Amino acid sequence: MNLEVHINNVHGSQIAAKITGNFIVDGHSFKFSAIAFGRIGGHNIGAKISKAVEKELVKLGYNVDEVINDLQQKLVRGDISLPEGLKKESFADS
Repeated sequence: MNLEVHINNVHGSQIAAKITGNFIVDGHSFKFSAIAFGRIGGHNIGAKISKAVEKELVKLGYNVDEVINDLQQKLVRGDISLPEGLKKESFADS
């Protein structure tokens, strides 16, 4: 599975933040939201997708738990793309 993560917006502090964005799985784009504790590159991120996205992923033959796990790991590792003007250093722990 080839999953790419694109961040649209980050709101919060160095302790916790809400992240919105989309992820692309093998050419299919889906929205997600996440709560990050310790920020991207930090200790914990909980990503959520809608029931409609879950249904679409299943319809396409993906395991929803595996997709969410991969999404969360990429967020924790900082394996993401950011919109112009937003730098990882402005919200990630060093």
